[in-house]
Amino acid sequence: MKRLSLLLTAVTFGALLFMSCGSGDGEEITLDAALNIQDGAGNEILQKTIYRPGPPEYEKGSGGGVWVDTINNDPKTFNTLTARDGDSRDIVDVLFVSLVDYDPYTRQFKPELASFVIEADEKADTLDVIYTLRDDLFWTTPDGSVKEKITSDDVVYWYDNIEGDKSLQLPAYPGQFIEMADGTSARVTIEKINDASFVFHFPRIVAEPILSTNMDFGPRYLFQKAKEEGGSEAILNFLSVDTDVMTIPSVGPYHIVEYTPGVRVVLKRNPWYHKKDEWGQALPYIETLIYRIVPDTNTEFLLFKDGTKDGYSLRPEDLDELINASNSDYSVYNGGEGLGSAFFSFNQNPDSMDPVKYEWFSKKEFRQAMSCLLNRPRIARQIYRGLAVPAHYFFAKANPMFDPGIKLNYTYDPERAVALLESVNIKKDSDGVMRDWEGRPLEFTINIGAENNMSIDIANIYADEMSRLGITANVRPIDFQKLVDMITNTYDWDCLSAALGANYWPSGGSNVWQSNGNFHLWRPLQETPATEWEARIDYLYNEGRFTLDEKERKVIYDEYQTILLEQLPMIYIVHPMSFFGIRDKWNNVFYDTLDGISLNHLYLNP
Repeated sequence: MKRLSLLLTAVTFGALLFMSCGSGDGEEITLDAALNIQDGAGNEILQKTIYRPGPPEYEKGSGGGVWVDTINNDPKTFNTLTARDGDSRDIVDVLFVSLVDYDPYTRQFKPELASFVIEADEKADTLDVIYTLRDDLFWTTPDGSVKEKITSDDVVYWYDNIEGDKSLQLPAYPGQFIEMADGTSARVTIEKINDASFVFHFPRIVAEPILSTNMDFGPRYLFQKAKEEGGSEAILNFLSVDTDVMTIPSVGPYHIVEYTPGVRVVLKRNPWYHKKDEWGQALPYIETLIYRIVPDTNTEFLLFKDGTKDGYSLRPEDLDELINASNSDYSVYNGGEGLGSAFFSFNQNPDSMDPVKYEWFSKKEFRQAMSCLLNRPRIARQIYRGLAVPAHYFFAKANPMFDPGIKLNYTYDPERAVALLESVNIKKDSDGVMRDWEGRPLEFTINIGAENNMSIDIANIYADEMSRLGITANVRPIDFQKLVDMITNTYDWDCLSAALGANYWPSGGSNVWQSNGNFHLWRPLQETPATEWEARIDYLYNEGRFTLDEKERKVIYDEYQTILLEQLPMIYIVHPMSFFGIRDKWNNVFYDTLDGISLNHLYLNP
């Protein structure tokens, strides 16, 4: 279980009070230069942290202990299908395990719940992935009243009737379909072989079949009953926070045993969890997880300082105080540069927004100008105290198709932004107000999750840079669930800031990058591509999936990255360095941005 790896994305959205506008100087900086900002403070900070990356070499631990952590809101649900906010996912994720795991250091998939075999028929251009489940897998409840053996029926039902239910619009649904050579779409089907084995049938050979079929799944005995009695809508409303937690099953490392609204969530180690260490001892070592529900990151910081909280994802302003504290009983680990980045996106959906703004936002020159107004170096200095680098690439550096030569051309440059806007007849008037070809002033709203103070501060810097050119951007913090609803349901937003994690796989994010995806943020669920460039991305996405030759795949993904960095449906911000504090009483601590910290192997000092 790598629950703490989720914090690597969340750290972008920590809390920081907006202090001053600072310098508008936009000279691009390297990582080394960034770390020397503020009279060498960055290097001094790094020297006082511990850099202990993976691959981990764990010591033999012992069971027991209580890990105290925090979340900032009550969980919204205990249903994995609707748990979209980070606080709910922190709780729900420990109930599930994927079919296979991925080792980011060896870049190899390895069995988790199931082993796998790939069989390709080159003559027929078809491919099968055969999975065989472990024999010691059970859905169990905390009190032991339920111990339901997991079989291939669980996986087949989930794939066909949950993820495969179009009406649910789940993120995994588009990934079940692939484009054929003749342009038609065909579904990857699943078939039960026996109670332990099942096979995914691909209608054509793909390059990454394990990535396409790896999945979490829920208990058929519960979800099938709920769907048969209440239909698809019942599935989404199932396992609400009003559910008796002692009835919620798990195949993961922990059970939920207590939920006290506004106070805490308590989890106990699942004694039927399959995983063991290399000495044959049951994992995880930690017996109890307690998530206290606290209002904000400032409270989390205070709890970590007073010894109540065991781990803490540091904000930039926390570094000096925590690193230089005397007689501390914790250490601060440096995880390195983050793989992912938050981004800004402009709505391009004509059915749900102001038609005037649609005219602006749908022009690539406008989006390119907005990228030239995003002062990434200023954000790195002012928000992250120099411990971040501008996000200039589409793929993460760990992505097999990453190429350092394929880089963003629209970095901070206000003069170029003016020229780009003028190229589409958007110009300043005599009063310094930027107006379009009809004389309408450029004004729009940037929607931000209200819980994320740091992202609000970044948006304020962005708005400040725009104001210098006569553009009005109104920063509007809103409830996170409202933001999710705007993204997935109403689509009535101008500009927003969010984070979807790193572009770690070249064929990852099928529901984001393909034009028919439900998370194709700027214009989702298109029946046919609305633009030529989106049609080309659809084509390249599919060609990359079906091309086995590595040199040919690189040509495809080079063009893929280049188009997205030219069209800029998402304008990435910075890659912050990640820091994590953990009490010294815990052993087996390894931490980096590739894999986070494994709670499975942490154990108390003897």
